[in-house]
Amino acid sequence: MSETNSKSRRVLVIGGGIGGLAAALALARQGIRVQLLEQAPEIKEIGAGIQLAANAFNALDALGVGAAARSRSVFTDTMMLMDAIDAHEVVRIDVGAPYRARFGNPYAVIHRADIHLSILEAVQDHPLIQFRTDTQVCGMEQDADGVTVIDQHGERYRADAVIGCDGVKSEIRKALIGDEHRVTGHVVYRAVVDVADMPKDLQINAPVVWAGPHCHLVHYPLRGGQQYNLVVTFHSREQEEWGVREGSKEEVLSYFEGIHPLPHQMLDRPKSWKRWATADRDPVERWSFGRATILGDAAHPMTQYLAQGACQALEDAVTLGAAVAATDGDFEAAFKLYEQARIPRTARVLYSAREMGRIYHAKGVERQVRNSMWVGRTQEQFYDALQWLHGWRAEDCLKGVV
Repeated sequence: MSETNSKSRRVLVIGGGIGGLAAALALARQGIRVQLLEQAPEIKEIGAGIQLAANAFNALDALGVGAAARSRSVFTDTMMLMDAIDAHEVVRIDVGAPYRARFGNPYAVIHRADIHLSILEAVQDHPLIQFRTDTQVCGMEQDADGVTVIDQHGERYRADAVIGCDGVKSEIRKALIGDEHRVTGHVVYRAVVDVADMPKDLQINAPVVWAGPHCHLVHYPLRGGQQYNLVVTFHSREQEEWGVREGSKEEVLSYFEGIHPLPHQMLDRPKSWKRWATADRDPVERWSFGRATILGDAAHPMTQYLAQGACQALEDAVTLGAAVAATDGDFEAAFKLYEQARIPRTARVLYSAREMGRIYHAKGVERQVRNSMWVGRTQEQFYDALQWLHGWRAEDCLKGVV
């Protein structure tokens, strides 16, 4: 894209989460002016820890923020799957030097606020990106020349194109597609525990999954090992609605009877919990219409069982930037290219995450099958199985569609 052509173009990015910041940065690095609209009073991230596989670091490097993210990450030694009933080890994958040699990047865990900050710093430093907070998008119009979005006060914002990065309840998706979400019935509780409060025998430098019947627990270190992220998931007895609220220890304990004392001891440690009632959406064959498209959770909200939600949003952003570059700033053409690359891949991740949730929560004979699935598998065989997911590379992001 020519310098004059790119700088005269302007894009609205709706949402200041990880996906929105990454999208804004990817576009600005192409010389495009970006106005980012965020409904919260300030740009920040809520939540606890997330996992970053090699594909996420490849995307972060492509955005120029890999070093910042690495400086705030904890690099883990292994990934572990444990049986929560009898506490025996089901799977152990080495994510140290052999993993790095295979995939070219590390496996790490990080506080969600820290990965958000690592991208936010670059966004704030970029002269082509402008922020506006306290701005809730309520509608969108488009014509042959551009798009207009309308906020809660009726104020209108005009640009050449719009990217909806406004999460699972996306207004942009509602305007473009209008489909219904799928409440899973799975509830996720998240907390961060100081290392002094974490049981010594569970202070392990790894994401550890304790898989139980209709439930599981996850823990891993954060912030140099000074804190631990704790996540518990269960199949709710209630009719759930998609959303976040404060949780209660009593509810958590009521779902984890029969769990081995080793993982069960974690449930008493958090001083407060956040409770997420989860949902995803069935994949769609199209999510770009004219000069509007969507990205991250707005495009493909998925369950957390592969720890790939943020990783896929980062891949989206890099691919979007590459598509804009490949089409010389023709946004309609770029968005078609972007969705051709991303829809099949994100659908595969989404379907795989659903299946992994079933595997984690197996009981009875299914539990026995799960526990025997990986017996005798070598580390190279584990890496072969992960290649399609963790082996994504930015330089190949449009391969097969251009």
